[in-house]
Amino acid sequence: MSIFPPVPVHSPKAHPSMEEMKCPSPNLARMHLIKGKDAIDRYLATHIKGLSKQEAAAYRSSYMKNICIDMLRQGYHKSFAELFSLIEKWNAFREASGPGSAIWLEKSLGEQPDKLDQLHYFLTRAEAAQRSEFYEEVYSNQLNLAYCFNKPEDKWLRNYFYEQCYKTAQLVKIDGGKKEAEAHSNMGLVYEEQGQFLKAVEHYEAFHQLTVGRIWKDDTGQTYNSVACEHLWRIYTLLADKMLGNKEHQQAIRTLIKAFEMAKEENKKMEGEAAYCLGLAYHSVGEQKTAVSKLNTYLEISKMLGDYTGLGRAYQALAQVLISQGEVADAIMYMEKFMNIAKKVQLNQSLVDACTFLGNIYNTSGNYSKACEYFHQAFTAANALSDLALLNETKVFSGIGKAHNMMLKVNSHTEAADHVSIKYLLAWKENRSDMCNDPFTVDAENEEKSEETSRSPIISTNTS
Repeated sequence: MSIFPPVPVHSPKAHPSMEEMKCPSPNLARMHLIKGKDAIDRYLATHIKGLSKQEAAAYRSSYMKNICIDMLRQGYHKSFAELFSLIEKWNAFREASGPGSAIWLEKSLGEQPDKLDQLHYFLTRAEAAQRSEFYEEVYSNQLNLAYCFNKPEDKWLRNYFYEQCYKTAQLVKIDGGKKEAEAHSNMGLVYEEQGQFLKAVEHYEAFHQLTVGRIWKDDTGQTYNSVACEHLWRIYTLLADKMLGNKEHQQAIRTLIKAFEMAKEENKKMEGEAAYCLGLAYHSVGEQKTAVSKLNTYLEISKMLGDYTGLGRAYQALAQVLISQGEVADAIMYMEKFMNIAKKVQLNQSLVDACTFLGNIYNTSGNYSKACEYFHQAFTAANALSDLALLNETKVFSGIGKAHNMMLKVNSHTEAADHVSIKYLLAWKENRSDMCNDPFTVDAENEEKSEETSRSPIISTNTS
């Protein structure tokens, strides 16, 4: 068996402390703090006696150089070469990015002692395990290195070690394929983050195949097969969205059907989301009957889960399909149902969406007074939210509805062109009142207000 103690694979908290990872020589842990050859010479002459030539040289060298020397002295030539290669790779990234880039302002990998400590510790352990052909330990150390470099600026290092894990996992033959499954999952994540969805699909599908019928679980207690289903549902949906953007509708539908099948294996929430996406895709190609069927599935799942946001999306999508079929009355019925639910449970965002949608339906059909009514309700609901952009948007809709309503009345009086209509238009033009009101009445009201204003100073003087 290995002479090294086992290292836990999944918990980053299990990584050794800096004290445990420092190099064998006690002086190496401090040498990177001393800058300048003259300062080092003075320090050696006044504070430290009886040092060997090697120890004195260590104080004069950089921390990276000492790490490399320590690796070579212990015979870890492969670890040294790998570390040196990673440093060169980082330098190449920096040069390619050029001055002014974010990476240009960062310290080189060779100038970051904490990262060098992690690399020294795990690389040498992995190499020692590889010599004994203990590939499970090699994999564990490489995976721990991937966990060490999970910050955004270190993702390239994390991806490198995920690739190394994937290669090592092919050599592990005694765990039933568990590590190989993990490696496929991690590689799928790498390609998904890079936007290479087809490659991500290949790895996630391999992950799923290896986990069928297995009871392997991750740190959260979720089975690997469940995780695989979730990954495939997500990546299929992303891939289909990209296809729809490229007008590849039929291929997108086939991909979304795969996503729906994966979601059905996982949970109802995911199944509903998959049905919704599939319904919209069928609607985009004109297969309205199938679209309604899938959207009704989403509607029923949302009702069952008490998901009012999902309920709103389902009603709105169904209304859009019905409008495309000319069934405007049914579409309005669906949206009014949801609007009442949104009011009842105080879903202001959903209420804004529903009222805006209904306002647009009536505005398109020429029922401008009804459109104004719903746009005003949307504006009122938006006032309850701290979203200035949404509030301004509802103001615009309200303005559009009022303008259309006003123009309808202006046009009707203009087309009549009789004495009463002309007098009506002139009175409206004079006071710029709401065209829905009688301008003569407005004039009378304005006169009364002006008379009250003119009398008010006299009243106040007498009172005083």
